[in-house]
This record gives sequence, structure tokens and C-alpha cells, in this order.
Amino acid sequence: MSGGITFVDVLAPRPYSGAPGALSGLGGTEATLVRIAERLAPARRVTVRQSARLWHDALTGGVRYGGLDLSHPLPEAPGTIVVINSWKVAPRLARLHPGARVIVWQHVFPGRHNRALAPALRAAGVELVCVSATHANWLRGFLGPDAPAIGHIHNPIADDLHPDDTPRDRDLLLFASSPHKGLGQVFRRFEALKRQLPALRLAVADPGYLAWSTGPVPDGVIPLGRLEPSSLIGWMRRALCLFYPQDQFAETFGLVIAEANAVGCPALLHRGLGANDEVASDQSQCIDTADGTAVAAQILQWREATGLRPLAAARPEFRLSPVADQWADLLRPAAADHPRLHAITD
Repeated sequence: MSGGITFVDVLAPRPYSGAPGALSGLGGTEATLVRIAERLAPARRVTVRQSARLWHDALTGGVRYGGLDLSHPLPEAPGTIVVINSWKVAPRLARLHPGARVIVWQHVFPGRHNRALAPALRAAGVELVCVSATHANWLRGFLGPDAPAIGHIHNPIADDLHPDDTPRDRDLLLFASSPHKGLGQVFRRFEALKRQLPALRLAVADPGYLAWSTGPVPDGVIPLGRLEPSSLIGWMRRALCLFYPQDQFAETFGLVIAEANAVGCPALLHRGLGANDEVASDQSQCIDTADGTAVAAQILQWREATGLRPLAAARPEFRLSPVADQWADLLRPAAADHPRLHAITD
């Protein structure tokens, strides 16, 4: 259990853990952290420190969850520190822990102000792990010659996600993301599609962590609100497809796309946007969604194939087991014994 790992999250709006219901209303970043931490815990001492956790500690899934005081070194003296998204916090922790390896686990596209922080990361020996190859390549171009070492490990889907015998509704489409991820544009394109196919309905699952104006809600929209993960998977099993015909918000990974594909549900995605082409299990899912004719043609093709076979499949490299193995290899104690040597290979 030597060479402990501490994950540091200064951005989550409230404390969370792997306890039942503790992730409700939060996003894929927090759920992914919990999954990886719990898979690492049997072999390593794993701690998750959160700025939002002001009171009691928690122990679930072999992982200890505690508060965070950045004015002092972390009490567990970890060999490796993994910081979620925060480029400012990582160099500070590197100064407080000169013998530790420090990694920023980047889940989002950083803003322009972050570019100025890149030399500080490089000088402190901080490494960056992105959530897709697309994300990592973009970040290298964004930072240029000042970039620290950058690698990527995909976000994981559950090992046991597979298609079942749930009947697929050929008239049901599903949007399952926060509304800021292009839902207003999705509504307008659903309206146009519904004029050709009046029987279509669009179910909208909203995790509820961000209020966002989407304009008028079209006829045929079914508001689902916040769903527990098992309920959301049930809707993915029933729906004809994930309906994401928007070109305004780029995903760094797109966990719901990978999960839907794993249970046989395809996703209608904008080609070349973010990591869509990398995550979709086949390229028929990625089209020019500004072309209403192409959108209607793809929906019609999937409607005709409904019931004959799963319309999509899991990407095996996204399964939790191989992804956790990649994290275990990256964070192996031997690497932590030689900090600041950039174990990540560009």
C-alpha cells in the first residue's frame, strides 16, 4: 500500500463519494473519478480531497474522502497527486510536496487564460492527462512549445454494459446531457425533423447541475429531469438513438455516447466536433448535422433497422477494466519514486 495516491478536486459544487446517491446531480467528471479511485484502492492507499467537503470524512469503496486545506501539505503525504482540472492548484501542491509526482487530470477544454499558466506547470514538473486523443492533440496545439508532458486515458464505461431484449421504440429520440451542450440547437433541428416524421418524440434527461436557456420547447418533447444512472441506461435501451445534432458544444470525450453505444443505441453526432468521431463506435453516427436531409436520412435508416440487431456496439478500449489498468500503470509506485521525470510520453 506504499506510494499513496491523492485526487484533489477544488471545483465540484458539493462533496461526493461512491456511496449510493452521493453522485446524484453531478456530472461525468465526478463519476469517473470515483470509478477509477475505487478500482485503484485494493492495491494502493487512495484519498480524494475536496474543497467542498467542510465537515466529516467518508470511507466508501476503500477510498477515503476528506476536506482540503491548501495552506498546508496534505496529511497523508502522497507519492502521487492527481488534480482535477485546476492548473493553479497543481504547482502549489508541487511546491508543498517536492517529493511527489503531480498530474492534472484535464476533463475540459481550458480557457485562454490557462495558456499563461503552462510554463509554470512545465517548470514544476506537472504532467497533464486528457480524456481522449482528440483532447490531448488539441491541448498540445493550444499550448505550443510551452506545453508540459501531455497524454490521454479515455473515460471508462462499465464492464457489464451490453444490449438486452428491451424493445427499441423507433419514434423515440433521447438527449441526455446538460442543456448548455447545444440543447437549444437540438430543439430547432428536432422541430425541422418532426415536420417530416410527425410521430417522433424527444426525451430530454437533464442532470440538473446548470440552468440554461434553450428557447421555446417544441411539441413532442418529454422532460425527464434528473435520472439515476440505471434509469438513464433504461432510456438508452428504449430509444432509437441519442439525438445530438448540434455543432456548438465540443465534448472532450462524451461518456453518454460511449454508454449508449454499449447498450446498442447509436448517437447522431456532428462530424469533426470535439471527440465525437473518436468515441462513436462507427462513423455512420457522425454526419453533417446542419444538413437536415442527412439527419432525416440517418434517422430513417435506423428506424428501418430497429428490431433486427443492435444499432451500435461498445468500444472495448473504453471498458472500465482496461482503463483502470492504464491508470494503475501510469500511477505505479516506481514512477512516483522518480518525480518530475515526466512518465507521460507525448
